[in-house]
Amino acid sequence: MSEQHLGRGDTAVITGAASGFGLELARLCAGRGMNVVLADVQADALARAQHELAPLGAALLPVRLDVSKAAEVEALAVATRERFGAPHLVFNNAGVGAAGLIWEHSAADWEWVLGVNLMGVAHGVRVFTPLMLQAAARDAGYEGHIINTASMAGLVSMPNMGVYNVSKHAVVTLSETLYQDLSLVSEQVRAHVLCPFFVPTGIAHSERNRPQNLTDPGAQPTRAQVFGRAMTDKAVSSGKVSAADVARFVLDAVRDDRFYIYSHPKALGSVQLRLEDVVQQRNPSDPLKDRPEVRQQLRTALRGG
Repeated sequence: MSEQHLGRGDTAVITGAASGFGLELARLCAGRGMNVVLADVQADALARAQHELAPLGAALLPVRLDVSKAAEVEALAVATRERFGAPHLVFNNAGVGAAGLIWEHSAADWEWVLGVNLMGVAHGVRVFTPLMLQAAARDAGYEGHIINTASMAGLVSMPNMGVYNVSKHAVVTLSETLYQDLSLVSEQVRAHVLCPFFVPTGIAHSERNRPQNLTDPGAQPTRAQVFGRAMTDKAVSSGKVSAADVARFVLDAVRDDRFYIYSHPKALGSVQLRLEDVVQQRNPSDPLKDRPEVRQQLRTALRGG
């Protein structure tokens, strides 16, 4: 996609648009004069985002929704089509975080995290891809891109991050399959996957948006969960690459038609090690081997001494 296609009059749909990567993407797209569909579960944050972006002069469509709900994402697609037509960029970006040993996650944990992180992406792909393919069939000049937010946790399997790892690995393979499937039917609609490492966003505090029916009343967090949340919060808050940086990386990757998008390319060594384990039939290597102090802290916290 050339730079001129990422501009005035085109439409971007962004889930998780009220904070983090989503808000930074919205700022960039609005600044380029694009129509921006702002979708988020937080009504108050959504209103603040709309208020901030309005002076840029872009056409905005704020939509409060829960991406884990199929009907709500379907309604988002209908609202987008009625207001702007088929979108040119779809960012399936909404996500939540969770920590803890994999057997400690409750049924509600699994339903919440997979509902947002995986099914939110699946619903977005399911409802927007047909609109984009229809637009491509009508207009030889149309070009569309679907960008799914996964994580480096979708390429490696860090300890004490079980349900999150599972959700993000699923998003990576969903995106790779989408790329392959689209290549069979169109040259005009493309897929990408974003795999950020630790970047300052609001994901470390995503419990604030957890539905009441998917909480465990009275349940006390385990030692592993407490430690995991603290470590994640520290790592995310101290990240040197900002959400704004990542948003720019994403639009550059779309322009250059790159599928895999990374915030921290230097972290790919752990991905290579994992893939070598798979190919060479080795037992899984320690993904924390270059950070032995973190593993020791985790072992100490879990074993109580």
